[in-house]
Amino acid sequence: MPTAFLFKGPYVSRYQSFPPPLLSPPPLPHLGVLITPKSRPTNSNNTTSRKSVVIRAMPGSSSSPEIENNGALRKFKLNESSFLASLMPKKEIGADRFIEAHPEFDGRGVVIAIFDSGVDPAAAGLQVTSDGKPKVLDVIDCTGSGDIDVATVVKADANGCIHGASGASLIINPSWKNPSGDWHVGYKLIYELLTDTLISRLKKERKKKWDEKNQEAIAEAVKQVEEFDQKQRKVDEMKLKRIREDLQDRVDYLKKQAESYDDKGPVIDAVVWHDGEVWRVALDTQSLEDDPKCGRLADFVPLTNYKIERKYGIFSKLDACTFVANVYNEGTILSIVTDSSPHGTHVAGIATAFHPKEPLLNGVAPGAQVISCKIGDSRLGSMETGTGLTRALIAVVEHKCDLINMSYGESTMLPDYGRFVELVDEVVNKYRVVFVSSAGNNGPALTTVGAPGGTTSSIIGVGAYVSPAMAAGAHALVEAPPEGLEYTWSSRGPTADGDLGVYVSAPGGAVAPVPTWTLQRRMLMNGTSMSSPSACGGVALVISAMKAEGIQVSPYSVRKALENTCTPIGCLPEDKLSNGEGLLQIDKAFEYAKKSADLPCVWYKIKISQAGKSTTTLRGIYLREASYCNQSTEWTVQVEPQFHEGTSNLEQLVPFEECIELHSSGKEVVRAPEYLLLTYNGRSFNVVVDPTKLSDGLHYFEVYGIDCRAPWRGPLFRIPITITKPKVVETRPPLVTFSGLSFQPGHIIRKYIEVPYGASWVEATMRTSGFDTARRFYIDTVQLSPLRRPIKWESVAIFSSPSTKSFTFSVEGGRTMELAIAQFWSSGVGSHETAVVDFEIAFHGIDVSKDEVILDGSEAPVRIEAQALLSSEKLAPTAKLNKIRVPYRPTDVKLSALSADRDKLPSGKQILALTLTYKFKLEDGAEVKPQIPLLNNRIYDNKFESQFYMISDSNKRVYAMGDVYPDSAKLPKGEYTLQLHLRHENMQYLEKLKQLVLFIERKLEKEAVQLSFYNQPDGPVTGNGSFKSSTLDPGSKEAFYVGPPTKEKIPKNSPEGSVLLGAISYGKPSAEVVDQGNDPEKNPVSYVISYQVPPPKLDEDKGKSSAATKSTKSVSERLEEEVRDVKIKVLASLKQDTEDEREEWKKLSISLKLEYPKYTPLLAQILEGLVSQEVEDKIHHYEEIIAAADEVVDSIDRDELARFLSVKGDPDEEEFEKTKKKMEKTRDLLVEALYQKGLALVELASLKGEMAVLAANLGAEVVDKPDGESSPDLFEETFKEVQKWADPKSRKYGTLLMIRERHNGRLGTALKVVNEMIQEEGDPPKKQLYEERVSVLEEIGWGHLVTYEKQWMLVRFPPSLPLF
Repeated sequence: MPTAFLFKGPYVSRYQSFPPPLLSPPPLPHLGVLITPKSRPTNSNNTTSRKSVVIRAMPGSSSSPEIENNGALRKFKLNESSFLASLMPKKEIGADRFIEAHPEFDGRGVVIAIFDSGVDPAAAGLQVTSDGKPKVLDVIDCTGSGDIDVATVVKADANGCIHGASGASLIINPSWKNPSGDWHVGYKLIYELLTDTLISRLKKERKKKWDEKNQEAIAEAVKQVEEFDQKQRKVDEMKLKRIREDLQDRVDYLKKQAESYDDKGPVIDAVVWHDGEVWRVALDTQSLEDDPKCGRLADFVPLTNYKIERKYGIFSKLDACTFVANVYNEGTILSIVTDSSPHGTHVAGIATAFHPKEPLLNGVAPGAQVISCKIGDSRLGSMETGTGLTRALIAVVEHKCDLINMSYGESTMLPDYGRFVELVDEVVNKYRVVFVSSAGNNGPALTTVGAPGGTTSSIIGVGAYVSPAMAAGAHALVEAPPEGLEYTWSSRGPTADGDLGVYVSAPGGAVAPVPTWTLQRRMLMNGTSMSSPSACGGVALVISAMKAEGIQVSPYSVRKALENTCTPIGCLPEDKLSNGEGLLQIDKAFEYAKKSADLPCVWYKIKISQAGKSTTTLRGIYLREASYCNQSTEWTVQVEPQFHEGTSNLEQLVPFEECIELHSSGKEVVRAPEYLLLTYNGRSFNVVVDPTKLSDGLHYFEVYGIDCRAPWRGPLFRIPITITKPKVVETRPPLVTFSGLSFQPGHIIRKYIEVPYGASWVEATMRTSGFDTARRFYIDTVQLSPLRRPIKWESVAIFSSPSTKSFTFSVEGGRTMELAIAQFWSSGVGSHETAVVDFEIAFHGIDVSKDEVILDGSEAPVRIEAQALLSSEKLAPTAKLNKIRVPYRPTDVKLSALSADRDKLPSGKQILALTLTYKFKLEDGAEVKPQIPLLNNRIYDNKFESQFYMISDSNKRVYAMGDVYPDSAKLPKGEYTLQLHLRHENMQYLEKLKQLVLFIERKLEKEAVQLSFYNQPDGPVTGNGSFKSSTLDPGSKEAFYVGPPTKEKIPKNSPEGSVLLGAISYGKPSAEVVDQGNDPEKNPVSYVISYQVPPPKLDEDKGKSSAATKSTKSVSERLEEEVRDVKIKVLASLKQDTEDEREEWKKLSISLKLEYPKYTPLLAQILEGLVSQEVEDKIHHYEEIIAAADEVVDSIDRDELARFLSVKGDPDEEEFEKTKKKMEKTRDLLVEALYQKGLALVELASLKGEMAVLAANLGAEVVDKPDGESSPDLFEETFKEVQKWADPKSRKYGTLLMIRERHNGRLGTALKVVNEMIQEEGDPPKKQLYEERVSVLEEIGWGHLVTYEKQWMLVRFPPSLPLF
């Protein structure tokens, strides 16, 4: 099926004019929106020439003398000054003129909250304001990605040392005040705080240094081998052979380490304490430094919450990464704040940077101050989260911010809807904050504005504009365009519910400050991410002036001043969908605000519904489908004046009354009443739209209201009316050709086509001609479908010379499709050759009876009907099941109130958290993805505030994290825990989710199931009537069956209730779809197919009574055995935590041993109980273990055991299998006893100081000793006994072998053994083995590997799970 377009994250264009260094590409390929150039080539096929002859008068404003002809800077000559000015554009919006006229209104007194990836307070231009005040007032990580659990409290010893959370010993600076003596400790892997770009640089530097050390170690190891070979010409003696093997094992290990090196990064220890006044923070960063004298905790200059002292730190000179610290929740949570990309600093620089020595590079409002609210989660690659967004809004109210800039967003299913929108409305309407945000980078097609900027009524959505000066200077083009224009990728309106979407435009590119870790001061970025802070900075100038002049600031009056004083961009009415009301003009906006100072602060909320229909309330009229474009429709418009909360009823609401004159920009098409008397309670009126006489294509109109008493105010409200009248495809087969389309840089041509019913995919061809240099084109198609995100297909086609390209994509039949073709704004600049395009669209489709095929788990196939409604099509069905979804319910539920420090809403309501715990197991390694159908894939259009999950193993190692957009993660075999964290202040909502179903989706690689098709219903059983393909003639219908997978093909570990998922396709496109093979997902159109896994088949042997084999034992004998076994179970269940409990256990064990002196399972249980004990007298304890192990060994007839295990019996003989299992169990008990004895012997020797004696006898001949005589070679004897019975690859054998080799001085071989044990070991990894590896490495003296392994230990075996 066609898929909805999805873009997530910051709005930075992927397609820079030149690639700026260190700028990471955005998460998804192409972000952009439509460009409307100021002049279009005059061509008979141009969309302009096909417009209706209706003349439409649109409300506008006069342009300033400096900016003429649609906002283009016509007269400029690039010199050093104008070049520098173009890097940080301000002239385009009149900011330079405004500050020149009002130097003290440069943003002073204005606080801007930057909702972004974080702002670096050390970046160029972000230290102070123009009047000397601190630039960055606070730096907050709203996502929690930098949180460290510092709830653990330790005390310093007599030497001033504390035990750090990482295990390191830390020295406290004696000058630090700490009245309580409590030191809160935690740790963090540094890479969890840094961006991928910085991590990549650090890894490269660290790998280089590590390689040098490893090469030194390899050289030394090789030298030892060579020296040995020179001294020992013959190594026939076993001892010499082992020494030679040990030396070679060292060389091999070092080489393998070089191949498998995976740097997880240094670890920093954090210490938090209260100095009697504030919480203080210090970090130990020695692991980042080469010099051991650098980075020590005691040398760290303590920080406190940034807003108190406004101090920051740098981790090390190598990373040059700035961070700040904030302490929350009574000292139990430390937030280390770093940026998750350069994006946020760049945005803040555009809005507010101040360079006293380089004023041309100042931001728009150099006097404004900044609150950095990091909403881009470092754990998610800078993706915003609901938690981050909510906490950011809380911070806005707490810091009394005037403005918000947000250069983030994504496509949405429901405009102006969701939890975040509700909170934004409150902040804007109650706390009078102006919210500015990017419209998106998903153009050039219409209805591509993103949420929240382009879809939320209370937010000013900003499009991206490029002037000739910017093109020549910042983008360094050979030749600038003759006029300013919207960037090609800038998102276009209207919204799906008809609102304008883009409200204003501002410069969408700049060379602005970036974080210090980029190792440069500035870089170029372009996108609506840049136009939003440009506009925001402009608004800051207006607010600064209003405050200075004593004018009441309201987001309503400010927005009206901005919109009604813009300079229009473009000469056509529909250009408003690209540019909004036009290019901001700050000086004019302030003059408007001054003139409006005595008017009430009111916003006019528009609600529209179609007369006679109970449809969703709209914000504009959007006639897109053919049925609406071929008839007149009547609409009811409700205008509701909206005042700020707290407005006086008697003084403002009751007297409010306005006489409104209504205007229509196209009376022949849109008719409305002439006048309206508007009071506080609002008024409705009807609008009639008759598009029947319009030509095919795009048309835009407005109904707007003018204050009869003050027409200078301009439109008080606007009702956008967008009509996209589609071309009807009447030919069969359905083919549409657009010939001779002429393109210049930045030119866009839009065509609207009613996709024929029955069409499901398009095969398109684009032919270009008439140009010399290479051309880049954006080709977008968009369709709208109810309750779905816009269905968008896009391609960027680069033609190095005139040629032909083909495209295939899916469509939805019966709905209007916009085809937008745009020559990229800077492509072909300087060529002066017109590119000519011929675009041909051929519609294809196979209409099927089932959009989704569900196989119910039975043997019955599913019947499918297929028909071709348009033209002959090749019917060649293919289906594959390549995923499995297994449902889970929570095993644990926890509802709690979050900390008031960060999670208390301005309304006073406390946010609650619901933590759901799920358990799942993987029998084999797999790629998995958690799915929560209720909540996934929605951030802004979601009533729930936030969701976040983490997947960890039994060692608490985190393998994956995610939020609303879960990612696949590769997990090894083992048992896992998934914790899901949901947030909302409404307890009832959370209560309803306590049994929320979660799916673990697993990819089926080799187990993918290819399904078969049949032309008869019994085909799946008989195997007859296979259906492969046929040709469908127009109007004909054909039926076939898709069979379920055979039982042997159902993947293992597919429990009942799980669902196999995949895709099914029916058509056979032409050569454009290559290598489709049997993969339906490679087809342009595929549908979902699923198979419900049925209950497993009954075990044929199950139910057969074990009594069928008659027992030879009497009832009393069987009863005695049952009683014995129960007694042993009771012994196993006894606790041994206290001395009294151990005494009780000892009494019972002695009693049972007297009763069953030679019963091996009892003796093994006693041994197990002894091993589990924690006692002070270690020597006596290990002697007891050795004695107990001997008792187990002596109870077993080893000769009989050996004889039986050497016999190869008949596996089908029941009695033999029964005896075999018993003997194998006895062997396992024997090996376990020998293993525990060997370990105890080593521990005992260590405690008695006899390790040298033990080591001297390792590998010695085992000789018989007289009874009672102590034997120094007991360990060797035990080891050789283990060799007889244990698998050489088993952990028990390997552990003893490792000890043997290590104490014999063969550390290389010991390392090899422990490494093999780790590699062979199943899940979960055993910490002890890794600790043994570190210990051996320390003994060898390979410090670089010790450091490496210790860092990995904190990854594999963290002391606790990270915070959400």
